Amino acid sequence: MKKITIKKLQISILKASSSDYISLTDIARHKNPDEPKDLVKNWMRSKNTIEFLGLWEKINNQNFKGVEFDSFWQEAGANAFVLSPSKWIENTDAIGIISKVGKTGGTFAHKDIAFEFASWVSAEFKLYLVKEFQRLKEDENNRLKLEWNLQRTLAKINYRIHTDAIKENLIPKTLSKQQISTIYANEADLLNVALFGKTATEFKKENPDLEGNLRDNATLEQLVVMTNLESINSVLIKQNLSQGERLKNLNEIAISQMKSLLASDQLKKLIN
Repeated sequence: MKKITIKKLQISILKASSSDYISLTDIARHKNPDEPKDLVKNWMRSKNTIEFLGLWEKINNQNFKGVEFDSFWQEAGANAFVLSPSKWIENTDAIGIISKVGKTGGTFAHKDIAFEFASWVSAEFKLYLVKEFQRLKEDENNRLKLEWNLQRTLAKINYRIHTDAIKENLIPKTLSKQQISTIYANEADLLNVALFGKTATEFKKENPDLEGNLRDNATLEQLVVMTNLESINSVLIKQNLSQGERLKNLNEIAISQMKSLLASDQLKKLIN
């Protein structure tokens, strides 16, 4: 949850499904600080609002219930018509509006919808909201660029300090007969054994304090080889090879490709 301040009023922004959802409840406090939810409900009574919300959902939500929307649209504008955010979500499977309960709860809406609501509340307030929201996104982008540059710098340093001994350890070991004959629960573990010599569970037991899984801690070379192994494995499956035969072949390929990568300057250029 992030916050921006507009005319001394804090507006909460929620990240959901990779999108930004702005608090309509907070925006409504600009006009009605005591009962902001009533202002949101009044906005949703309008036929124009229902039409806009329905259009947004049809564009962005393949599971939107059009029949239920038509019912709301026909009733909208009537004196007796009342529509709450939760009722709209429950009946139409809408994703543009989120209703949260609790201390940090309230009604949140996708930025497209939130800007529309802000226009209805106050044109001036909307302009300040858009400007401050853009400033927030620019700050986030600048921070991401800084993190990316830092990661690239660290990657360069890490690559350059690789010694021959370290590189030798990256080359997969030839699997034993017991490893090849073992039945693995899924194809992901089969590939892990072919390249790393162990399953994800075995890696976690050996490194209980290490963050992330086996592949999260892989080197760039290992990730390149893993991508190749995934493609090759799909071909071997179509050839109806047994799991043991595929594992033996994949292990041999992993050893060969890792040796080639570690001896090549091409991969270094990708990070330099």
